[in-house]
Amino acid sequence: MNQPVAPSAIAATAWKAVGVARPHESAELHVLGQATYTDDIPELQGTLHAALGLSSKAHARITSMDLSAVRSAPGVVAVYTAADIVGTNDCGPIIHDDPIWAVEEVMYVGQPIFVVVADSHDNARRAARKAVVAYDELPAIFTPQEAKAAGSYVLPPMRLKRGDYQAAFEAAPRVVKGQLFVGGQEQFYLEGQIAYAIPKEDNGMLVQCSTQHPSEMQHVVAHAIGVHSHKVQVECRRMGGGFGGKESQSALWAASAGIAAAKLRRPVKLRADRDDDMLVTGKRHCFYYDYEVGYDDSGKILAARVDMTLRAGFSADLSGPVATRAVCHFDNAYYLSDVDIRAGCGKTNTQSNTAFRGFGGPQGAIAIEYIIDEIARNLGRDALDIRRLNFYGKTERNVTPYGQEIVDNVIEALTAELEQTSEYRARRKAIEAFNATSPVLKKGIAFTPLKFGIAFNVTHLNQAGALVHVYVDGSVLVNHGGTEMGQGINTKVMQVVAHELGLDLSHVRITATDTSKVANTSATAASTGADLNGKAAQDAARQIRERLAAYAVKLYGDENGQPVRFFDNVVHVNGHTVPFAELVQKAYLARVQLWSDGFYATPGLHWDPKTMNGHPFSYYAYGAAVSEVVVDTLTGEWKLLRADALYDAGRSLNPAIDIGQVEGAFIQGMGWLTTEQLWWNAAGKLMTHAPSTYKIPGISDCPEDFRIKLFDNGNVEDSIHRSKAVGEPPLLLPFSVFFAIRDAISSVGGHRVNPPLNAPATSEEILRAVSAVEMAA
Repeated sequence: MNQPVAPSAIAATAWKAVGVARPHESAELHVLGQATYTDDIPELQGTLHAALGLSSKAHARITSMDLSAVRSAPGVVAVYTAADIVGTNDCGPIIHDDPIWAVEEVMYVGQPIFVVVADSHDNARRAARKAVVAYDELPAIFTPQEAKAAGSYVLPPMRLKRGDYQAAFEAAPRVVKGQLFVGGQEQFYLEGQIAYAIPKEDNGMLVQCSTQHPSEMQHVVAHAIGVHSHKVQVECRRMGGGFGGKESQSALWAASAGIAAAKLRRPVKLRADRDDDMLVTGKRHCFYYDYEVGYDDSGKILAARVDMTLRAGFSADLSGPVATRAVCHFDNAYYLSDVDIRAGCGKTNTQSNTAFRGFGGPQGAIAIEYIIDEIARNLGRDALDIRRLNFYGKTERNVTPYGQEIVDNVIEALTAELEQTSEYRARRKAIEAFNATSPVLKKGIAFTPLKFGIAFNVTHLNQAGALVHVYVDGSVLVNHGGTEMGQGINTKVMQVVAHELGLDLSHVRITATDTSKVANTSATAASTGADLNGKAAQDAARQIRERLAAYAVKLYGDENGQPVRFFDNVVHVNGHTVPFAELVQKAYLARVQLWSDGFYATPGLHWDPKTMNGHPFSYYAYGAAVSEVVVDTLTGEWKLLRADALYDAGRSLNPAIDIGQVEGAFIQGMGWLTTEQLWWNAAGKLMTHAPSTYKIPGISDCPEDFRIKLFDNGNVEDSIHRSKAVGEPPLLLPFSVFFAIRDAISSVGGHRVNPPLNAPATSEEILRAVSAVEMAA
């Protein structure tokens, strides 16, 4: 017989602060223009402004440098070179091969060689252009192909092998071989790089900057000005976008401002103009692939070899981890029994490339998708059927090439749902009929899946801390080690804390990320922000709740061992309903601790970089997308007509934010693969260094029919409320756009020829592929 349930228990079951759509915590401030970014912070009296002097050569020795005209320019207060750095002239995040300012030798056009400090931003920029620098030019390497041919690498090449690739390849009845080039991508955050350094007493320094990694900025600035880390405080309330470009590369700007401020004992702001920002900073790595794959008559892959060469730029930066993630994502959603996967970080005389949303994962996965697309065309079959045939299994064929067992595989169920809701098969037939009667305009459609591992490749980075304060009036203040760049981490962490304490979101506030509050933080990157910091904040809030619960039992007695319930701003204990604020006030008078720190370290991770084997990921996120395009085969113009995406966010903490993240990642990834072309001239200067020459997608590029849905699937791992990461994985969804374009081009030759289409698939690239198909058909 069912027992009656107390009303409070019913309400407790229904009430929740997570898993519900809530506006971004700063949405109103954004709309009203009241959100404070680094450049909006009121400047202190005596603030000076800095600008960097940049190299005009790709690779050269500096034979002389006359800065007299710079020093005598209007408003100039000081000019500093590497000789003026009292600490370490280095801002490399892993390998110490990246000087803050160049010494004797420059390695790319745009490399900083000095800083000028003046009374205004405009005066500093104008003065920086007056330097007279003489160079002795040296041979330069610009492309990954050139780097590979020259054996030029910033790190030793890496290799992952499983099984006997050569034997399996030789025994395969069919093979496909080829090359592919996939370009890089500028992060194009709306807020550029900026740092504001303010000297404090006793050689201290406050640096307010736009960064995804405050702790790393703290270390770089401390090393540069020759003090211990405890004398440097780094603060970041929010960024106007990051996308990986402010993970390590904000260090140059923070260090330059910090050095100048320490020298002059005056506040110094360094704000990069867009052109300088794009000339100086690294991008998403472009990749050059050489591949060969053996498969059987059904399309099942039997052996796969890929040799990937990255354009790393002049220094290592984060190229090693990016290459590692590319190697670990070459498999994407497919079981590969016998593989030989190689990656080399090519050293080139270009900007040192860095993190970008996906961090090598998209570059690794697109290669296998390109290969499967070719296999399907060679066999005259639908690529979705070939993809399905090669999917990972649930109980067998479920171990990755790097040795991690997949225990949460939902790719088949997710694919089946999207195939049905997107009407993929019917639309494929309709497109065939359209193309048969349309000689110029050709339509294409593609279905692509994704599997993306979540965690930092470097195990020790998977940790986070948080502080939660409950004030006497019952309001709550939260600080954590993550940084807000528009992705909604603060909103999600606020929801987690509110849920733990049973409060409405209005009772909880987040403060700026601050190295003096939470120390030794990891970068907000690798899609781990909410996972790590949400768990840390939950831990802190739980401790406070347990203290309050124990105190409530003291006051009101124990309800036969029933737990004290916190929900709807009220504490329910032994038949009493006490407003949260009232209990907090009483607890304060009873000297109950009302603040706590929290900590979280992701369990079960391990990785051996030598063998490239282990359990590097906590779990996998899955997804799939279907895109339909129309291509003008006379001009190379194209349009995305409809996009359907289904993404596995687990038990979403905030469906509104997560759907927004999927939408944004889709359009950003589409830009990478279609319009965003980086171009260097023969002298090695990046010519696409402004919005006038670099084309990111606009609203007109978004499909009129854009259908995004979250897949219903709780995380099998104990993630924060069984949610899954949503920052990086959805960037793989627009693979479907690229392959839909390739499908449309392929129809020109009756789908008998594999179009040699590289990315980005610009109009020029599309026309080249169309011509190749027409000639071969």
